[in-house]
Amino acid sequence: MSGRVDGKVALVTGAGGGIGRASALALAREGAKICATDVDAARALETARRVQEHGGAAIALAHDVTREDAWREAVAATTRAFGRLDVLVNNAGVAGRVSLLDFSLEEWRRQLAVNLDGVFLGLREAVRAMQTGRDETLGSVINISSILGLVGSPGVAAYSASKGAVRLLSKSAALECAANGWRVRVNSVHPGYIETPMVLDNIAALPDEAARAARKSALLAAHPLGRLGRPEDIAAGVVYLASDESSFVTGAELVIDGGYTAK
Repeated sequence: MSGRVDGKVALVTGAGGGIGRASALALAREGAKICATDVDAARALETARRVQEHGGAAIALAHDVTREDAWREAVAATTRAFGRLDVLVNNAGVAGRVSLLDFSLEEWRRQLAVNLDGVFLGLREAVRAMQTGRDETLGSVINISSILGLVGSPGVAAYSASKGAVRLLSKSAALECAANGWRVRVNSVHPGYIETPMVLDNIAALPDEAARAARKSALLAAHPLGRLGRPEDIAAGVVYLASDESSFVTGAELVIDGGYTAK
């Protein structure tokens, strides 16, 4: 531990696994106090327990990011426990690969509700909370988007639409915060394909071993570095954006994708 975010308080959504858990653990290792939230309360509790096992401070909450009241309670619980909020990692998200012609309006709305509405609600509530208790440092909102918010791909229309919207929401919010002197930086992170349940479950759902092997091979080939990302790769970027090392960074998009979008 080098204390890169020592004394900061971070709320991490979707913290029950994958990028969210890795980010919560990485921030805790660098000195942050953690509110780990997830729609699955047991998984959020497991993340908090891991932080505590290593001497960190953490609480856990069940949290449906599509609900305004749940966001208000998550932010209020964080400030009750730790006195302030410095960092929000808007990580919770859902995905699904469905043909455009087979995509139901219900599924479209579900993905946008979690991936975009949830980010907006968290951003709004965090910026409000970050107006109090500020010292000379800036608050940091880190919105987890995707490479599929930068480039398209067949079968992921709703996911790409939501993640592309998160990219520009982040830029607009960053400019508005700066223009109004709200002392909050807002940035987006764009992971490539990462070894998380979201990606691995989509591969596992393919009908046979040959299809699964072909999909995995195609994903590896799409990343010039020759591997899928690890949650810790993204967590390292989150720690940077949460820390004062990035104090001159706002409205930016941090692409961590093994070269996927460089082609």
